[in-house]
Amino acid sequence: MRSTRSKLLSRGIAAAVTLPLLALAACSYGSEAKDDTKAKVAAGSEKIDGLDSVKIGYFGNLTHATALVANQKGYFQKELGATEAKYQTFNAGPSEIEALNSGSIDIGWIGPSPAINGFTKSKGTNLRIIGGSASGGVKLVVNPKKIKSLKDVKGKKIATPQLGNTQDVAFLNWIADQGWNVDANSGKGDVSVVRTDNKITPDAYKSGSIDGAWVPEPTASKLVAEGGKVLLDESTLWPDKKFVITNIIVSQKFLKEHPKAVEAVLKASVETNKWISANPDEAKAAANKQLEADSGKALPADVLDPAWKSIQITNDPLASTLNTEAAHAVKAGLLEKPDLSGIYDLTLLNKVLKADDESTVDDAGLGVK
Repeated sequence: MRSTRSKLLSRGIAAAVTLPLLALAACSYGSEAKDDTKAKVAAGSEKIDGLDSVKIGYFGNLTHATALVANQKGYFQKELGATEAKYQTFNAGPSEIEALNSGSIDIGWIGPSPAINGFTKSKGTNLRIIGGSASGGVKLVVNPKKIKSLKDVKGKKIATPQLGNTQDVAFLNWIADQGWNVDANSGKGDVSVVRTDNKITPDAYKSGSIDGAWVPEPTASKLVAEGGKVLLDESTLWPDKKFVITNIIVSQKFLKEHPKAVEAVLKASVETNKWISANPDEAKAAANKQLEADSGKALPADVLDPAWKSIQITNDPLASTLNTEAAHAVKAGLLEKPDLSGIYDLTLLNKVLKADDESTVDDAGLGVK
């Protein structure tokens, strides 16, 4: 039997590290992104694996920049040929995992916590992490009038996106490292941890109902635009200042039956990341344009610019940090120790990277045997 805390985690941790800035979902899974993919299909192209379409999911967050840019610039469609790239946008991890399990999407960009939770709940049968996408982009932003140093966080009200999500677990772990005590489930203790949806966190900050927030981008930069101060960048707590914020997952069934299609999507991802690195300003504009297309609202420059700078695009899933994030959840009492063996299958990604003369990546011993 799962413990009460584990049940709470299954509702919370799957909400994902990259929770929504924008309200995108219009149905139970997400909303179809507006696109003109048919117009981008090259004449004479052939279908991959005989598929009419490949269904790709992602969040309307800058931490999903690879998917945003690849959609906007047509990289997915280019690699899929006459197989149509179809898109769904999501605003929470559980709905994307549900969509993957039901076949509503085949491949998705998602945070580490829902990937861990989806994998463990299915006893390792529903998904594989097949690549990385982004690192960083998480900050502790506070009201500088109330909090002037890290020790001042004690006794204050600090928001995280959701019980058991990646930022929530990271903040609880940081609190414990300070020697302070907080009940993980209630959020009560030496610090009041206030679980607040990212959509309303800026308003909660403006109203004074919270004193700060441990949140991903671009929510962090929205708080700064409202007068907040970055007190801590989570990247400073990790070796080499790198930790996974977004991974690429695939249905195990789809991976087994359509490896060529999966390889095509991974090739598009690698090519997109290369283009982003070479053209950061154009890529930033492309990501924002896709956000606007998906949601009807682009980010203002005072939010977009600092948020973009704090996110590192990467092909590496940073597997060792996923294991550490799971250990933090166990330490907080929000997760029973998971068996993550087999959560990664980086075979196709490393094939693509080798063909592109790029460095291959490691699964930290958590790959398919």
